[in-house]
Amino acid sequence: MVIWMNIRVAINGYGTIGKRVADAVLKQNDMTLVGVTKTKPSYEVDLAISRGIRIYASSVDRVKLFEEAGVQICGTLDDLLKEADVVVDCTPGKVGASYKPVYERAKVKAIWQGGEKHDIAGFSFNAVCNYKEALGREQVRVVSCNTTGLCRSLFALDKSFGIRKVRVVLMRRGADPAEDSKGPINSIVPDPVTIPSHHGPDVQKVLPHIDITTTAFAVPTTLMHVHLLNVELNRDVTEGEIFSAFSQYPRIRIVSASDGIGSTSAIIEYARDLGRHRYDMPELVIWKESVKSFGKEIYLTQAVHQESIVVPENIDAIRAMTRIAKSGEESMKLTDAYMGIGR
Repeated sequence: MVIWMNIRVAINGYGTIGKRVADAVLKQNDMTLVGVTKTKPSYEVDLAISRGIRIYASSVDRVKLFEEAGVQICGTLDDLLKEADVVVDCTPGKVGASYKPVYERAKVKAIWQGGEKHDIAGFSFNAVCNYKEALGREQVRVVSCNTTGLCRSLFALDKSFGIRKVRVVLMRRGADPAEDSKGPINSIVPDPVTIPSHHGPDVQKVLPHIDITTTAFAVPTTLMHVHLLNVELNRDVTEGEIFSAFSQYPRIRIVSASDGIGSTSAIIEYARDLGRHRYDMPELVIWKESVKSFGKEIYLTQAVHQESIVVPENIDAIRAMTRIAKSGEESMKLTDAYMGIGR
């Protein structure tokens, strides 16, 4: 069995998620970032180079673009994979699947994001839910931002009280802040029109025993997603018991509208005031005032920062696949400490 000391991590795709995963890897004391790929020169490439991050072209036919721009690269993706133990695929959704044979030829462990299908790895990951099942795996898919948020809150409720069924309405941001080509948006779009949305079945890939149905709408905002949850539990609970259950998980943060955090824009301002880089909020945010108990039936509203919530999950997936942390508790404690999560 391989004894891992310091995991060499490659990142294929240095965009919205990739640059955040790169920053997180750099903060870990048991991982080394060996390089990242880009399809073409950009300000992100310049920033990465200024920080000492090695840049590789995503393919041979992309090398000329860097040469013409006078950007020195260290090779191509194939060269990068030779230096890595694990590759984190952060390419756009549906693109990552095309790289599966590349990773397999290079004999590196591979992590994909939630934009890919569950079947790409045959295993969907959330650190608090199924870390142990990921130990030693060659391929893992980290579930999407919305599914990550749902898994965190539902796991906490299920572990403390047991869940009979869940019904969720998701209000999804129309585009990420940098995706101005997708806007402006002047409508609310059922996304999809059919029920359920993919989020419920995706949750069941991680928590298969949960009876969950989800419906989703895309709304004209870029900052965060918002979920309204209606959960039927196995027993009567008080709101105090619910808060006590959530308080056990650093990746769940309770905020209060009475403190001035009554909207997603206020959450983003709160993240800025916390000194979070890029105003990231990797924690799932739940509004205190939204948590209501009617015996076995409870309601709550939560917010998901789509750009950062999956980042700590990627770090934990690396540890699970290489067995450098034997339990989710051990890995999450390390990841949260290095990333400042829960503070």
